[in-house]
Amino acid sequence: MSRAWRAWLLAAGCGAVTPAWALCNTAATAPAAFGTINSTLVRTTVQSASTTNAGLSCTGSLLSLLTTNDHFYATVTATTSGLVGPTGDIIPYTIYANNSTSFPITRGTRFDFARNGIIDALGLLNGTTPKTVPVYLRTVVGSNVAAGLYTETLSIFWDWNYCSGIGVGNICLGRDIGTGTQTLTVNLTVSNDCQITTPTVSFGSAPVVAGFGTVNQSINIACTKGSSYTVGLNDGENVAGGRRRMKSSANNYLAYDLYKSGGTVRWGSVGAARRASSDADINPGPGTGTGSQVFNYNAKVYTDQATPPAATYTDNVILDVQF
Repeated sequence: MSRAWRAWLLAAGCGAVTPAWALCNTAATAPAAFGTINSTLVRTTVQSASTTNAGLSCTGSLLSLLTTNDHFYATVTATTSGLVGPTGDIIPYTIYANNSTSFPITRGTRFDFARNGIIDALGLLNGTTPKTVPVYLRTVVGSNVAAGLYTETLSIFWDWNYCSGIGVGNICLGRDIGTGTQTLTVNLTVSNDCQITTPTVSFGSAPVVAGFGTVNQSINIACTKGSSYTVGLNDGENVAGGRRRMKSSANNYLAYDLYKSGGTVRWGSVGAARRASSDADINPGPGTGTGSQVFNYNAKVYTDQATPPAATYTDNVILDVQF
């Protein structure tokens, strides 16, 4: 609820008086939304959001700049300390009075928008169309959080006291004094993400297919905190008869395959051929957000095929992660 008092000062004097009444009230806010951001960017990069209306609306014109006696205070409080997600993780953020980092607003402390020319720059009291006070928000890097919707409800208490009518000789004819509280909803949606490291498989060279040895390697995957996922490897670009194949520039083929861990179970992309995060060889279970989970595999050239002509043989296999 908004309450406002107006104290009118009558000035006697000669000549015409040109009053200009600039009236303010609290008004329902517009939510501030960061949008949908993947967990890696939330952890490593500052994210920005804003609202065009933080709860104060004014109409009127001001014939001179605000003086040291004029104030537009905002006090921001909340029962939480940042954006809270479905598992209780918190994403902290800072509120700013303008679109820079010059004027941070400390929670629980009155911030005066009349100082440093912020109100003047907004043109809040410079016209007949209602204008509102925006605020800007920036996340703090370092939040390792689970996927989901993160929200916080801020309470913003406004109290203002300024000269709202000016006459001849810049005499203040009246002051607009009022208070009011509005709530502001802030939200951010965290999406799942993974950082993947996949080395190149190199069989080297050999005169016959039986001469190629087994290649043992690992894939490192760091996925969003708390996420359960599966990892698949597709059949490459030249599959035939259920076997992956490398191809030469002369269109000859060398069949090979990729197997889970150190075994003989083919690693594929569909159903049980995939590997679950709980099946990781190192750090099995849900993703941790920052630590890698390691999936070992081995690669072998089929020895029951005829040796193809000497050449360089290549293939490209796509790894995909499904949540």
